[in-house]
Amino acid sequence: MSSFVIEGGHKLHGEITPQGAKNEVLQILCATLLTSEEVTVHNIPNILDVNNLIQLIRDMGVTVSKLNADTYSFKADNVNLSYLESEEFLLRCSKLRGSVMLVGPLLSRFGKAMISKPGGDKIGRRRLDTHFIGVQKLRASFDYDAERGVYTLSADRLKGTYMLLDEASVTGTANIVMAAVLAEGTTTIYNAACEPYLQQLCKMLNRMGAKITGIASNLLTIEGVKELKGCTHTVLPDMIEVGSFIAMAAMTRSEITIKNVSYDNLGIIPDSFRRLGIKIEQRGDDIFVPQQEHYEIESFIDGSIMTIADAPWPGLTPDLLSVMLVVATQAKGSVLIHQKMFESRLFFVDKLIDMGAQIILCDPHRAVVIGHDHNFSLRGGNMTSPDIRAGIALLIAAMGAEGTSRIHNIEQIDRGYQNIEQRLTALGARITRI
Repeated sequence: MSSFVIEGGHKLHGEITPQGAKNEVLQILCATLLTSEEVTVHNIPNILDVNNLIQLIRDMGVTVSKLNADTYSFKADNVNLSYLESEEFLLRCSKLRGSVMLVGPLLSRFGKAMISKPGGDKIGRRRLDTHFIGVQKLRASFDYDAERGVYTLSADRLKGTYMLLDEASVTGTANIVMAAVLAEGTTTIYNAACEPYLQQLCKMLNRMGAKITGIASNLLTIEGVKELKGCTHTVLPDMIEVGSFIAMAAMTRSEITIKNVSYDNLGIIPDSFRRLGIKIEQRGDDIFVPQQEHYEIESFIDGSIMTIADAPWPGLTPDLLSVMLVVATQAKGSVLIHQKMFESRLFFVDKLIDMGAQIILCDPHRAVVIGHDHNFSLRGGNMTSPDIRAGIALLIAAMGAEGTSRIHNIEQIDRGYQNIEQRLTALGARITRI
């Protein structure tokens, strides 16, 4: 198990470019199975979860070619269907959360899919009901072997229908959309997720010959087609990295420029950081974060304490709440962080409290942060990363702390962030991998 050793208190300076969006590329990779023609994807990040899914697809019989550092081509013209029922395949799926999105393409194109209960971050329950209820409404049969933890689905030909999702699940919507594009007839999905990553998937499928309307809304209409063709697709920059870099600048009182952020696809993220008092300037498609010695949390119009909460898009992504919580520890004022979607994601705050942060964990979903206003710094600590987003939040805390910190289990961070210590060291951070 690797660790980061972080010497805190060093200012950052320079430019940094966010990697391709992990949450988008996992959907896009699964969608390459919908056609026998070649699909080329640009801006693929070199991170553990993505690399594992690429290797899994390769082992399924897809021809995968690496064209340059961040560009791959995929040709699924000889998929090994017998491998998809093997214990090796099921075991590997159980270790990769994104593998659940193989269900829609496999079921749609080949009429059957088998997958094991996927793992992933330990952030609370992440149920899959939306995925499987959706494809069952498309006339797929479904069976769950609880003893083996294996889901089996089949259909001679999926048939379009109307459905109202019980939750606006991003991966659930993606799975249903990928199943519906080759289904017979028209599928209408109400309460669909509409995150930029889901929009990107729909736009790519349309370039492949799908007929999807309502993109960017919560009402998608999909007219099924008989087959899809190849295409070229470019993945958006990762909005979670963009937010993480804003937070690093604030915590270390540094001046940095974040390049090529696709600003129009960041939604409420910049304004959410501004509510914490952080100055952000849009310069073309870049973000400039000036050096600030102090930043003050806003209050609501009636003077009540600011609440920052996650919500389905266009609300604030839950993946940034851990980062914003850390930033608030050095702000002037107080804020309530309300993590609605995952009941275990705030359990890393005890590590911040050990570092000297003033935080009251009200319950698994809510934490009140009383900011230090940089009157005194957090102390370096010895900690373990419980999940990807808490891991990067702890790294940000350590960068702004006095003294040396050690973060264990950084494989969790590697799952979501590409060469993060090298990229931050280039800005002036002191991070060593051991």
